[in-house]
Amino acid sequence: MVWGQLALVDAALFAGAAFYINVAEQPARAQLDPAAQLRQWKPAYTRGFAMQATLALLGFVLGAIAFALSGQWRWMAGAVLMLANWPFTLIAIMPTNRRLLATEEALAGTESAHQIACWGQLHMVRTGLGLVATFVFLWASLSGKGA
Repeated sequence: MVWGQLALVDAALFAGAAFYINVAEQPARAQLDPAAQLRQWKPAYTRGFAMQATLALLGFVLGAIAFALSGQWRWMAGAVLMLANWPFTLIAIMPTNRRLLATEEALAGTESAHQIACWGQLHMVRTGLGLVATFVFLWASLSGKGA
């Protein structure tokens, strides 16, 4: 059961961090002028990417181990939801990330502020994936067919 419980904790950490970004960090960032938004977004993104990418991959691995040991499909479903953050980020969010990272602070303006707002909307999908994965792992955990 320990692998599944670790997957659940990992997914909850991922979801909590993603949720914080959407309900606290992004709205606070929106109150800043465009140059300050960009100045704050760049290091926050770099640190957040390292943490969330790792948690997404770890959640997948832990959920897959729990599935392999239990045969319970819910563990694999949660694992796939965690891993889904990778292709979503690479396909849907990465173009915006690249534009923002390439924008010099002195050139920040309406367009960079719009891109940061769009980034926040896209990030909500990552939050949703993390929350659903957490609930699926919880469902697997409560089903009594542990891993």
